[in-house]
Amino acid sequence: MHASRTVKNLCIAAATVVALFTAGCKSYWIEATVENHTGQPIQQLEVDYPTASFGNNTLASGATMHYRFQIRGSGPVKVEYTSPDGTLRHAEGLHVFEHQQGQLTIRLEPQGKVEFVPNLQPAS
Repeated sequence: MHASRTVKNLCIAAATVVALFTAGCKSYWIEATVENHTGQPIQQLEVDYPTASFGNNTLASGATMHYRFQIRGSGPVKVEYTSPDGTLRHAEGLHVFEHQQGQLTIRLEPQGKVEFVPNLQPAS
């Protein structure tokens, strides 16, 4: 009897630890969309965010690119790309921080302008 009660107690304790561990884990993701509204194809698109980056070699005029990422730390979101005339375009947007989640749309506009449209929780 004593041995079966010990096994039962160990099973309950293990189940409790697993439940607490999985309940405390949450992944925070940002769904990013980059939209090319420049009227021309672009090259060497790079989006930098705290501790990482993503991009594409080309993005056609009117095309969109989707990417899902997590933030580690905090800092600005930056965009860099090359226009068809060879001009390197830079823009720095909003400041993001760890545990934010939601959507971020980055609109590349004519003359190198960039619009950052966040829908993030908690708000930045």
